[in-house]
Amino acid sequence: MKLRQLLLLIGLLFAKPVFSQEILPVYSDYLSDNYFLLHPSMAGAASCAKLRMTARQQWFGQEDAPALQTLSFNGSLSEKDGMGIILINDKNGYHSQKGMRLAYAHHIMFSRDNIDLNQLSFGINAGFAQSLLDETDFLINNPTYDPIIDGTIVQKASYFNMDIGASYNYLDFYAHLTVKNAVANARRLYTDREPTNLRRLIYNMGYTFGDAETIQWEPSFMLQHVFQTKETALDLNIKAYKNLEFGKLWGGISYRTSLDGADYIEGVAVNNQKMQYITPILGVNYKSFMLSYTYSHLMGNVKFDDGGFHQITLGMNLFCKPEKYHCNCPAVN
Repeated sequence: MKLRQLLLLIGLLFAKPVFSQEILPVYSDYLSDNYFLLHPSMAGAASCAKLRMTARQQWFGQEDAPALQTLSFNGSLSEKDGMGIILINDKNGYHSQKGMRLAYAHHIMFSRDNIDLNQLSFGINAGFAQSLLDETDFLINNPTYDPIIDGTIVQKASYFNMDIGASYNYLDFYAHLTVKNAVANARRLYTDREPTNLRRLIYNMGYTFGDAETIQWEPSFMLQHVFQTKETALDLNIKAYKNLEFGKLWGGISYRTSLDGADYIEGVAVNNQKMQYITPILGVNYKSFMLSYTYSHLMGNVKFDDGGFHQITLGMNLFCKPEKYHCNCPAVN
């Protein structure tokens, strides 16, 4: 095995117990008109109920490469209340996880009239998941004796966690703040000393401007911070929307970088590399249907494979109400 791949593998092995307890990983799929995946306060905030299905696949051609599927639905219960549900199926080699999140949001309107958007929302969700570690092939692929590996069992562990957050939508501006894993219980799938402090702070902010008859632009960013490991990452995004006769065509690009780096050895030199990847996205809305595709390309010298991460999102808008707000606010109108 090449030294680069070995160092990356060691890093993944140490990182896995820390992050695998998070029910839903934080990728770039929120840009496919689905901020609800990150922020429970967006449940029922839009004029339509939203049904979204996503499928994400990493490293085509690699056996047992990571794959994630989600099914989400959120809609309004009343003028002030919303609800939502997310189903998750996540697999990564010998590890797999199935989970569900239930969300509730309350919306407070400060508008002077019915056409001005000025809404503050609070949300909470509770998540339940079961993690599996399949050890049945361990001794076949690696006959070296290890006293903590049985080699004949599939270990299981169930756990619970909770997210809390808030959103503010004012005309063409929006901001979201969520603490993921604000409350979490111990899992103990790998060892008896797995960390329970898995809190992650996520902050999104953006603004939409332009002419609906030509092109609308939406610059935004996302900042996320993991308290246990002190890691911080930043997304810089730009999207464009174009109204057409059959619906709406939109696309954009996202750049994610960590604000922390890791040292690695190349030859006799010690270099430092930050996590960086770029994600173009393309989508189309036709009547009540939505289809989008994203591709994430990892940059840097140290990476497991040159193949990227592919994701397809299918969506349907249901029970739509007339768009009442006079604003460039695609997540709400």
